[in-house]
Amino acid sequence: MTQSVTAPVARPSRPATSPIIEIEGLVKRYKDFTAVNGIDLQVRAGEIFGILGPNGAGKTTTLEMIEGLRTPDAGTIRVAGLDAVRDSEQVRRIIGVQLQSTALFPYLNATELIELFGNFYGVPNPRERAPELLRLVDLEEKATARVDELSGGQQQRLSIALALVNTPKITFLDEPTTGLDPHARRNLWQTILGVRDAGTTVVLTTHYMEEAEVLCDRIAIMDGGQVIACDTPTGLIRALSVEATVSATIAGDHPEGITVEDLTAIPGVTQATITTNHPSPVIKAQTSDVQATIVGLLQLAGQRGITLGELTSTRANLEDVFLSLTGRSYAQDDAPPDEDAAPKKRRGRGRDR
Repeated sequence: MTQSVTAPVARPSRPATSPIIEIEGLVKRYKDFTAVNGIDLQVRAGEIFGILGPNGAGKTTTLEMIEGLRTPDAGTIRVAGLDAVRDSEQVRRIIGVQLQSTALFPYLNATELIELFGNFYGVPNPRERAPELLRLVDLEEKATARVDELSGGQQQRLSIALALVNTPKITFLDEPTTGLDPHARRNLWQTILGVRDAGTTVVLTTHYMEEAEVLCDRIAIMDGGQVIACDTPTGLIRALSVEATVSATIAGDHPEGITVEDLTAIPGVTQATITTNHPSPVIKAQTSDVQATIVGLLQLAGQRGITLGELTSTRANLEDVFLSLTGRSYAQDDAPPDEDAAPKKRRGRGRDR
């Protein structure tokens, strides 16, 4: 058995500030499908605010309504004191947006793109902003490199620089690290923290639990178009009545020998799942007593003639929060949404700017 313990991320305390975004009763429907179902949110100035949830939870639709790309069916959105629907043009001048799918001109270099986007915004002498912005996203050495010469991670960092070209009060990042390898993802985390530390409020969506825990001062967890919890990462985890999660794989393709009911009867277990859509079925059991649960699980497997592998225990994290709130494993639930349920327009830079 290997035991891994993920230590909580130490984050500096940040003083509470007044809300820069206020959302009340926000609703968006697509025919018979409700993508966002009456959410209330407040984002404080100067924080990284994360909207976390599986695919199809309503994260992107929520961002699009705040950004003015979609019109709500009900509810109100205020951004820096402005009505996001009535004053949408004014709102666009004070925000920066890094879209989920970004199409950049492949034959322009990084400096030329910053100058071009600065002209879109009417920024005086935008070329003079290029060195500062490229330094912020750690692309100084790529100032003359064309877009098609940049890696995926470098293009994502450049897209964040472009979202900052107008010196926005708020920057929106929609799943900024999707598709990146782990090394590029962690590099981008540092970029996002740097944006916040430079004085810009950041609102980001993600479906990566670890990413939300590392980056965000506060997190709203969405599921089924609703906000089911909102707090600091530490606050969300502390609200759980669990110490850790015990996980194990089941050798073979037939996990029928152990049921969820069997797992919840083990001492210490508060909630459990068995995920079958893996190469090997995976057991996950939230527990208030790690030692008693591991002993009980090994005894149960021995009684049923089942071989367990990769037996681990991890300290409670945001996945446990999601499981506790929904009764579902986050990894199992994070599947692509039904494309017919909520048709979306293809998002690209040209459309927004």
